Order: sequence, then C-alpha cells, then structure tokens
Amino acid sequence: MEGEEIKRIAELREVLEEKIKNLEAELERMKFLLEIVNRILVERSFRRAGEISKIKTTRQAEAPLPAKKILRTIPLKTSSGELLARMYVEEDQIRIVPAEDKEFDVNIPPFTAFLIDKILEKMKEKDEDLVRQGKLMPSEVLSYEVEKEGNILREIRIKNIEEQREREIRSATRWTLEKMYEKMISFSPDKSSKP
Repeated sequence: MEGEEIKRIAELREVLEEKIKNLEAELERMKFLLEIVNRILVERSFRRAGEISKIKTTRQAEAPLPAKKILRTIPLKTSSGELLARMYVEEDQIRIVPAEDKEFDVNIPPFTAFLIDKILEKMKEKDEDLVRQGKLMPSEVLSYEVEKEGNILREIRIKNIEEQREREIRSATRWTLEKMYEKMISFSPDKSSKP
C-alpha cells in the first residue's frame, strides 16, 4: 500500500514539474509578445497622438491588448441575427465580450441565476469533486471571472475549458444574453408603449 502511494506521489511530482516547465515556457512567450506590443505602441503613439485624442473612447480601446493568440472568434447572435457578443477562443481561455452597442446589466435575469450559478459554478464544482477524487489537478479546475463596470458587463473570462464545455458555454451564453436583451428592449424608454 505504501509503495503505491509513493508511486502516485512520484507521478504527481512529474506532472507538477512538467506543468511548471510549460508555464515557464508560456511566460517567456508572453514576455516576448509584450515586448513586441510595447514596441509597436511606442512607434505608433508618436505618429498618431493627434488622431487618438479625436477618437471617441470605446470599451475596446480601454480593454488591454490580448497577450494570447486568438484561435477563433465566434459571434453570438439572437435568432433574428442581432449581434450580442463575441466569444474569443484563445490558447487556454475563452473571453466573451459584449457587442459595442450592448450594455448588459448583470442584475437582469437570467445572468446570475442561470449562466453563473447553473452553468459555470456547476462546472467548477464538478471539477473540484474530480480533484478530491484525485482524477484532476487543482490547476485544471475551471475558473471564471466576470469583469463589470458598475453593474454593466464588460467581459467574461473562463479558463480550463474542454471542447464539449466550450459548446455548452457558447450555447448557454448566447441564450442568456438573448433573454437579457429581450428584457432590455421591452423596458426601453424609447420603445412605444403598447396596451
């Protein structure tokens, strides 16, 4: 029994060493990319300083430049084709950014009750159970972050997602945002009231 435990601990050490090696390599790549981004910003900021002051600041201009390579961009639209958000699938995370003309208040249902509590939290809890069973490393547990400005949703970042979950998250997010959008439209003050 003790021999098996030592063997498992030795295997765990190998997994941790490999993970550290991969993270260090990724850190070096990110530093290199940051250096390139900084160089480009310095070059362009002198040339375009006058233009930048005239441009209206948007949420996209305020957002930090992505350090990771975007593998796919998936538009999330209503059934009628209205753009709600864009889902950026990156190397090790997904970012969901609302469309520029949409201001989703996180207090509008079903954002918290459905997308956060029933989808993302449940996935995270399943992963934590797998960690307790020794079937998953703690660093592989799904994690997410909701970035807000006041109550307005700016971005959702989700890490450690497998392909099947990616589809589920895409579908759940699109459905959630569409329901929120329908409520925003129905309560819009410039919409003509109907009896």
